[in-house]
Amino acid sequence: MFLSKSLAHFSLSLVVEQVIRTHAALQYDVAGVCDAAMHPGSSSHRGSEKCCCYGSRSVRPAEFEQVKVFLTKVIDGLNVGADATRVGVVNYASRVKNEVSLKSHKTKAALVKAVSKIEPLSSGTMTGLAIQFAMNVAFSEAEGARKSPDISKVAIIVTDGRPQDNIREIAAKAREAGIEIFAIGVGRVELTTLRQMASEPLDDHVDYVESYSLIEKLTKKFQEAFCACSNAADVVFLIDGSKSVRPENFELVKKWINLIIDKLDVSETNTHVGLVQYSSSVKQEFPLGRYNNKKALKEAVKKMGYMERGTMTGQAINFLVDNSFTPSQGARPGVPKVGIVFTDGRSQDYIGDAAKKAKENGFEMFAVGVGNAVEDELREIASIPVADHYFYTADFKTMNQIAKKLQINVCQVEDPCECNSLVKFQKKVEEALQALTKKLDAVTKRITALENKIV
Repeated sequence: MFLSKSLAHFSLSLVVEQVIRTHAALQYDVAGVCDAAMHPGSSSHRGSEKCCCYGSRSVRPAEFEQVKVFLTKVIDGLNVGADATRVGVVNYASRVKNEVSLKSHKTKAALVKAVSKIEPLSSGTMTGLAIQFAMNVAFSEAEGARKSPDISKVAIIVTDGRPQDNIREIAAKAREAGIEIFAIGVGRVELTTLRQMASEPLDDHVDYVESYSLIEKLTKKFQEAFCACSNAADVVFLIDGSKSVRPENFELVKKWINLIIDKLDVSETNTHVGLVQYSSSVKQEFPLGRYNNKKALKEAVKKMGYMERGTMTGQAINFLVDNSFTPSQGARPGVPKVGIVFTDGRSQDYIGDAAKKAKENGFEMFAVGVGNAVEDELREIASIPVADHYFYTADFKTMNQIAKKLQINVCQVEDPCECNSLVKFQKKVEEALQALTKKLDAVTKRITALENKIV
């Protein structure tokens, strides 16, 4: 998809490539093009897209910051990663500046940091130039765009002023090239300008807010519009089988793994699970996708033998990155990757580089420690927010409590934009209406009976 937005006196062009594969997972390539003339501009996203814009002279610093907050919130709702959503930001005024290319950042934290550092440019509002740049440069393979017929392009343009160049022709070319364009206007922008840019139907692709302070109200709309959630995930357990664990506790670890598996939506199209054990060496017990039902998966976990020996956690995480999450080992492009590392002691090798590499690749990393596990190492492994990805208990017998707390949120069940939730919500409404109808029928019958008695 390509997404482009224009906000009061500054314009933004966001390019997004979205991949919808048979397993219902999404990928986006997002590049924002921002009109940044002297003052901050705006940014916006839709679904799994991200964009940054900084605006023309009419956009003041406080407003510029509001746009960055808006952008950050949209990014927070995306599945960012090399094989998932990619985001780029292009800043523009009378000239165009490529702030962040699609290949630049593979994690939300890095993207948000990059957005926070964007500064406004000089005066001017060359919206047409920005859209053309997005088409020719931001969405190019050289900048990290992925070439595939399954990838759609979306542009969100935010503006609060009149473009100083021709937008009708370049916007038409963009739409003809398969780019879906959303136009957002702020303040005194002319509706005609927005309609010239936007895709059909215009009611779905044109938005207006009176001021930048209201821009955040559009966040939910764009998140819902791009929502295409699924329960698909590739989850790999990385289990410490060192001598210090001991056989009886290793059996408890296997039960703990199966408790977590019980919470997952395991199937051929949704969650796939792989298992790796490590000690002084690394052993793949089974790859992703070998078992696509819980019964077979849990039986395979029960059969896992105990390796004993050392604790080479860094080596194991490197194996996870270089092997477990590759297509040859069953990993699916565009599907969220989740690593769950369990250990009971200090690593005998350095884990820093491996942990950093895993997170830079967009993998969501959970770290679980028991007994003599070093909590600083667990925190280093864990993804942000660390509090949600790092767990420790002193006793193997209390590991079940961690299984209850550990949440792998591929799609939040209660998220109003999540497809399954909409179905569930609809069913609940229908059930409630049916129940209400029955009650009304019962009341009607009672009233009728009372009327008959009175007569």
